[in-house]
Amino acid sequence: MELRHTPEEIAFRDGLRKTFREKIPAEIRQKVSEGRHLSRDEIAASHRILHAEGLATPNWPVEWGGKDWTPVQRYLYVEEVQFNAVPMPLSFNVAMVGPVIANFGSQQQKEKFLPATASLDIWWAQGFSEPGAGSDLASLKTSAKREGDHYVVNGQKTWTTLGQYADWIFLLVRTDPAAKKQQGISFLLVDMKTPGITVRPIITIDGAHEVNEVFFDDVKVPVENLVGEENKGWDYAKFLLSNERTNIARIGFSKEKLELVKARAKETPSGEGMLWDDADFRRRIAIAEIELKALEITQMRMVAAQRHRASDKPDPTSSILKIKGSEIQQMTTELMMTVAGPFAAASPEHSHNAPPVGPDWAEAVAPQFFNYRKVSIYGGSNEIQRNIIAKAFLGL
Repeated sequence: MELRHTPEEIAFRDGLRKTFREKIPAEIRQKVSEGRHLSRDEIAASHRILHAEGLATPNWPVEWGGKDWTPVQRYLYVEEVQFNAVPMPLSFNVAMVGPVIANFGSQQQKEKFLPATASLDIWWAQGFSEPGAGSDLASLKTSAKREGDHYVVNGQKTWTTLGQYADWIFLLVRTDPAAKKQQGISFLLVDMKTPGITVRPIITIDGAHEVNEVFFDDVKVPVENLVGEENKGWDYAKFLLSNERTNIARIGFSKEKLELVKARAKETPSGEGMLWDDADFRRRIAIAEIELKALEITQMRMVAAQRHRASDKPDPTSSILKIKGSEIQQMTTELMMTVAGPFAAASPEHSHNAPPVGPDWAEAVAPQFFNYRKVSIYGGSNEIQRNIIAKAFLGL
């Protein structure tokens, strides 16, 4: 395995970096860097700029706007998006439902949905998790009963990220309650304007409205909105989740955050000097950087191995990336909390007691710290990932 990039790969990376820094508005990148929530308009603006540059859907088939990139180029693209604090193109569109429709949808579905999905003329939400079906997703109970040329959907989805903005939602529903739980599931595309759909906000610990509950009461969905075959939805879901877990290590994100931590530590008074002068703090930084470098090398080994893989089945090594990547992301938020100190107290609108006056960036530190407790849960909890490693590598 060659750990150094070729001159061509370096030129490719530098071209991406130039585009991201020149085209994406600086105020959007600053909000991403500081861990602040973006508005709907900001998410859409960034996505549409990337789409105009041909950089929103590089993982799609070329005929639908994708790029014929090498595995290394795909890796560099994701790292540069994250390192330059560019919002990723809306993942529900480009990394989830888009590839599913492109690979398993009918020609009519491809023509109807893929162009609008790529351009964000349709904003998608993911309808997978339920109150009793999170890590054990196959236990879902939302039902879809065939009645003539429609399915009638009843049930509830939860943790529906940005569902308050969605035009459509892709659902896993149970179409055969008598089948084994993985074999009786189908994949439906549902217009959010359909009567019987109710969206209720879930306010998270950082005070944000990011996730929702979505209820379906006798919602009629045309049979033509079934993706692929009835009762084959679990296969499509596994394909989708393998895309979601790709690049879940978020190495570029952690690199950018560590650079920011170091820069701010050098400007933060502590004792008779600056926080950066504290040997124990620098030790913590060194540990994080060593862990991140080891993770980066592991991911590069996976990227190199993709050239020789004969199967499209998910690589269980990705479970290592998920575990260590999420732990390092949480580590960076803990380091930033140390830098912010008392200035990381909740902002005045979220607290009865106004915090000490500090730098503007500090008010976003605590909300991001709390928000990032989730990264070891979503995409398959770290406990589940350890079970995968035990079974795949240790034979336990």
